[in-house]
This record gives sequence, structure tokens and C-alpha cells, in this order.
Amino acid sequence: MAQKPSIPKGTRDFGPVEMVGRNYIFNTVRSVFAKYGFQCIETPSIENLSTLLGKYGDEGDKLLFKVLNSGDAFSGIDFKSYEMQTEEGTRMNSNALSLKVCEKGLRYDLTVPFARFVVQHQNEISFPFKRYQIQPVWRADRPQKGRYREFYQCDVDVIGSKSLINELELVQIVDEVFGKMGINVCVKINNRKILAGIAEVCGQPDKMVDITVAIDKIDKIGLDAVKEELREKELTENAISIIEPVLLLEGTTDEKIAKMSEVLAASEVGMKGIEEIRTLFGLISNAGIKSEVQLDLSLARGLNYYTGAIFEVKAKDFEIGSICGGGRYDDLTGIFGLPDMSGVGISFGADRIYDVLKGLDLFPKDINGTADILFTNMGEAETAYVIPIAAQLRARGVRCEIYPDATKLKKQFDYADRKGIKYLAIVGGDEMAEGVVSIKNLSTGEQRKEDAKKISDLTW
Repeated sequence: MAQKPSIPKGTRDFGPVEMVGRNYIFNTVRSVFAKYGFQCIETPSIENLSTLLGKYGDEGDKLLFKVLNSGDAFSGIDFKSYEMQTEEGTRMNSNALSLKVCEKGLRYDLTVPFARFVVQHQNEISFPFKRYQIQPVWRADRPQKGRYREFYQCDVDVIGSKSLINELELVQIVDEVFGKMGINVCVKINNRKILAGIAEVCGQPDKMVDITVAIDKIDKIGLDAVKEELREKELTENAISIIEPVLLLEGTTDEKIAKMSEVLAASEVGMKGIEEIRTLFGLISNAGIKSEVQLDLSLARGLNYYTGAIFEVKAKDFEIGSICGGGRYDDLTGIFGLPDMSGVGISFGADRIYDVLKGLDLFPKDINGTADILFTNMGEAETAYVIPIAAQLRARGVRCEIYPDATKLKKQFDYADRKGIKYLAIVGGDEMAEGVVSIKNLSTGEQRKEDAKKISDLTW
């Protein structure tokens, strides 16, 4: 019995129709990135596991796809030596064991590999370094709508500068990319220094990570569940009472900033975050941004390496998670031996953007990945007649196919119709004798004869 073909859950095949749409996304973001002076790089799909572990927090580490060493990776392993004693009892030190049997892992995002790239190639690049990267990433997540185990990210980062002009340019890029695609978006912005300040005024600065991980889930699980998670992380009721009104704060950006200035008055880091937010929104107000931009104090972005401004972008007319996100990281390269190299970046989720464009029917009607014209095959002599004509058209950038087999005209017509080819070029004995090609518009049914020597001059 033949094996039924399948692919892993959380992955997808993309046929020609889907790839036309995906390439439209890639080409759109690539063109906008280039307008702002960003250059393209690529990094390997697999990285040393030591490069990846510990960069995304405990929850991120659990989602890493680890690549087992070749051969009998578990041979000679003393598993007892990797046991740990915890309050809950004995458990395995999975990270240490992973590093022993899995020296490599699939990249979780493009930012940590980018930091590794910067440090490794620091003598070859000019700072500030502006790069973009369009490649797949992998996460061992539970597949669901809009959440995949393999998906593409379109990252744009600048490293080696602390200027908030960089944050402004990211907002401009977001505005321009989604403006070109016709997607109405809301750009949400916060600052991790504000969140650090909240942890300080709560009297629990050591709970900064727990607070951000919890409130980052507010859109998914709601306020009550977030409060319960904070209690599980041993935050006091007083701390929760300070955090809750911040998450519910409404009003204009200026009103929110004024209120948070009062709340964070005793926190130096919190006030630094307030000043950065005030400056950034001032820059945005002068930049002619068309998209909605709002200060969202509940925005946390769970990744541990963010230290300043953080961004999240959501489609306003389609129910799906964030389609773009990122933020400022002050010392990500420090873990690789290059301290004090501040950077900021944002990532466009191509797969979710595809779902939005498809769901809202926003893909341009004139994009397709098929030929403009199909030459029929009526026999050897006719094929010899059309080959140089097709070559001339291709030289002009016209996409051409020659049907490979001499068969019934109806079969060739049906082939062109199924593929969405607009024109059928029919050549038989009469056309060859006259030195012409019969061109049939498959959309309108109109058919005309064109001089074979001048066909390359036509507009298709």
C-alpha cells in the first residue's frame, strides 16, 4: 500500500498561485526597505544552539527546534548527571542536555542571527549598519490559525545608533508598506523602560520579565487571566493594583504621557522611557504618517532582549494576530563579545500578511505568475516557425510558452484557459504561408492576424 503523502503540521505547500502573492509581498517590502538605504543579507537556516539558547526567555527556549547530532547522539550519555533538584522535585536540565546531543538548532527569528552576524563581520561593515533580511524561521509552537511552525519574516534593522530617527523610519516603512498593499493598520508603540519603571514603582523590579510576559498576553487571555498569572508569579496585590490601571489607561497620547509621568515620577528609568516616547511621537507627528499610531501601555513584546521602544502592528479590518512587530535592543551583540551596540528593528510576518491580503481580496488583479501568451503546437514545421518569434518576444520581456506536444487545439486551448494565459497564438499552414500569427484574446474572444516579423513590437 502506497504511503499517503503529507507534511508536518504547521507547515504549508505553496503552489504557483500562492507564490505569486508571496512574491508580491516580498517585492513590496524589499522595494520600500531599499528606499531607506537598507541592504540585504542572509544567514544560515541552522545556527549553533549556544547562539540561540537563552536569548528568548524560558518560553522561547521551549519553542526552539533542536537539530540532533548525526550518528548515535545519545551514546555514552549519563542522563543522571543532567538531573536537577528543584522545589517540585527532580527534573532534567533540558538545556544542558540539549547542548550535549544537539549542537545546532533552526533559527527562531532573524534578530539573534543578525546580532551574531554583526559581531562576526564587524570589521567588514560600516556603522550604523542598515540591513534587511527575508528568510524563513521555525518555532515548535502549537499550530493554529495565523500561527505556523515554519514561516517567513521580513526583517529590517539598523544597528550602531541610538537615534530615535531610526524608530521614526521604521514607522514610516510600516506606513508605506501597508499603504502600498491597501491594508489599514494600527501601529501600537510602547517603551520597555516604561515597563521597567512600572516594576520599580511596584516595588518589584526583579519581576520585570514576569510582568512583561504576563501583560503581553492581555489580548489573548484578557485582563483577569493576566492578573491571575501575575499572582502566580508572586506579585503582591499592591503591585497588581498599580499595574491594572496602567493597562486600562485611555485618552490621547499626550494625556497618557502626562498620567504616566505622574505614576513613574520616582523611577529614573521609567521617566527616561517617557521622554523617549514623547520625542518619538513628536517626530511621528511631523512625518505625515497616514496610518493610525497609538501609545499602548499594555504592549510588552515578550522577548527579553528589548530595552527601549517596542512596536506591534495589527490589521484593522481583518481578525488575526499582529502582522508586524519589533523594538529597540541596546546590547544584544554584547552576548557575543561586542558590548554597547544599540540597534532597533521590526519584522513583517509575510504569512499573516498573505492571509490578510487574501482574506480582504487586496492582491492586485493584474499580478500573475503565468505566461502572457501561449504558442500552439500544430507540428514540427509550425513549431520551427514559432520558436524564433517566441525568442523575440522573450527578449522584449514578454512571458511566452510554446505548447510542447502536437495535439488537438482544444486541449491546448483548455491548458491556456486553466493557467489564466491571456493570449493564444495559433500557427498553422495558412499562417505560415501568409507570414502571420493568429492571436486570440482568451478574455474577449477577439482574434486577429499579426505580421510575424512585427509581433515583437506589439504591447501585451
